Amino acid sequence: MLDAIKNVKIHLLVLALVAVSELIGILKFEVGPGMLVLIPMLYAVFIGTFLGPKFLKVVNDKDMDHASSLVSLTLMLLMARYGTLVGPKFFEILKAGPALILQEFGNIGTLLIGIPIAMFLGLKRESIGAAHSIAREPNVALIGDIYGLNSPEGRGVMGVYICGTVFGTIFFGLTASFLSIFNVFHPYALAMASGVGSASMMTATVGSLSAIYPDMAEQIQAFGVASNTLSGLDGVYMSMLIALPMSNKLYKVLYRIKYGKPEEA
Repeated sequence: MLDAIKNVKIHLLVLALVAVSELIGILKFEVGPGMLVLIPMLYAVFIGTFLGPKFLKVVNDKDMDHASSLVSLTLMLLMARYGTLVGPKFFEILKAGPALILQEFGNIGTLLIGIPIAMFLGLKRESIGAAHSIAREPNVALIGDIYGLNSPEGRGVMGVYICGTVFGTIFFGLTASFLSIFNVFHPYALAMASGVGSASMMTATVGSLSAIYPDMAEQIQAFGVASNTLSGLDGVYMSMLIALPMSNKLYKVLYRIKYGKPEEA
């Protein structure tokens, strides 16, 4: 942590990214009856990706190591700010209590869609780790404890975890904008759906929705934070007791269909 604090290069790059992203500002594009919104956070993530060792090499692996140690600290400050929004909206959130809890069963949709696609692409037991959940920190820990991270399931969950870290914020922010265009889902529902256990993904979604619906910005942020908190509390149990057993059973059924024989022990 001390090395990360002393790494002036990283801090200056972050400052430059923030300045450039804020100068660009919020971009809004009318699409049909709705609006697509691009927020500064998306620019920062996108530009930051291309500064990495795989592209422009402005930062190296060591720099990225140092930067990653500060992510949790900065997210704590962000969540503290969001926490001040939940209190005043407590009773409004309480009214949506059953919806907040039941939406956790959306985790099952991840495996029902993800495992067939993963197996179609040629994955085997990697598909269980990859698609039993959205694969954030609690899910990585769960798979690591049950199967080990060197197992096929472990490789699957780590693959999705890394992809989510790199692309998840961009995907969530843009998806929220696209879905709002069709006016099918209420903004509160979209805010609740963003709470999947990832503060950065939730923030990108809430930021986009707040820009589209400024009159409901505080409520959207409160619902997003409440949902994300619940996902962090019950997400492990949902994965352990429901999603993971279902993933194993679905995998065995699909394996027999695809390969014409039971899975080898």
